Amino acid sequence: MTHRSVSGPGGEPPPGPLPVRAGDDTPPAVPLPAELAEPARALFAERLPLAASYAELLAGPGVLRGLIGPRETPRIWDRHLLNCAAMVELLPVGASVVDVGSGAGLPGVVLAIARPDLTVTLVEPLARRAVFLAEVVTALDLGDAVTVVRARAEELAASRREGAGGRRRRTGRSGRSTGPVPAESGVPVDLANLPDELRVPADVVTARAVAPLDRLAGWCLPLAVLGGRLLAMKGSSAAEEVAEHAEAVRRLGGSSPVVRQAGLGVVDPPTTVVEVVRERPGRTPARGTSGGRRGGTAR
Repeated sequence: MTHRSVSGPGGEPPPGPLPVRAGDDTPPAVPLPAELAEPARALFAERLPLAASYAELLAGPGVLRGLIGPRETPRIWDRHLLNCAAMVELLPVGASVVDVGSGAGLPGVVLAIARPDLTVTLVEPLARRAVFLAEVVTALDLGDAVTVVRARAEELAASRREGAGGRRRRTGRSGRSTGPVPAESGVPVDLANLPDELRVPADVVTARAVAPLDRLAGWCLPLAVLGGRLLAMKGSSAAEEVAEHAEAVRRLGGSSPVVRQAGLGVVDPPTTVVEVVRERPGRTPARGTSGGRRGGTAR
């Protein structure tokens, strides 16, 4: 596929279709560094070419549309793809995953590439990001396992409560639908048209550099089944953040947060993840701006 050359409103690049290399004769925009080849093969296995195509989409349209900073292009493999893919060891086989504030698809798209057994819902409230995500899903042919929903996490949780008892499709570990949601190719699902299949809580809710842990727990835990988990990618200050917000997380129905290191012996440095189990229903947080502009970089 080729990217249209005309400009969109304000001179911005137009939406889709996104370019994907047609053959090996085209040099990759983001070559895999030789020192990262072994961990990349370990994490993506036979789907490594698909990960490479995603890297090119991030470095090309992702940068042009402002989802990835241009200075991040040389670090897409280590800082973004491998950093996110290391989380797969924390995910049960066949799990349903909701990625909150998915942005450019980190970690949700990466997890779907590395683990085709997962069913992933990418939740993103900003239109330009949601459209990019939907186009990525189409370009990489991930539509059988990945759905893009344009919504805030708390709106999705509210719609699930309001729509409880609706029809169900084929279900997985938590009872959440594991089948794809029919939608126009390259177009995110709008909350107003949300099907019942997306109103069922997930086994795992993920987030990367979205918000402090107390706010994140308030947005994400209601999307998880009781006994399900929030896996929040955090940086080097994760332990301090856990100490500061542990009590607030418990009030929201979560367990005591635990800091885990994912990808030990595979990626260097390993990925820092804060794990919270949803133990009970908690209070409903006030409406906020979940999944909006991201701050910081998880590492």
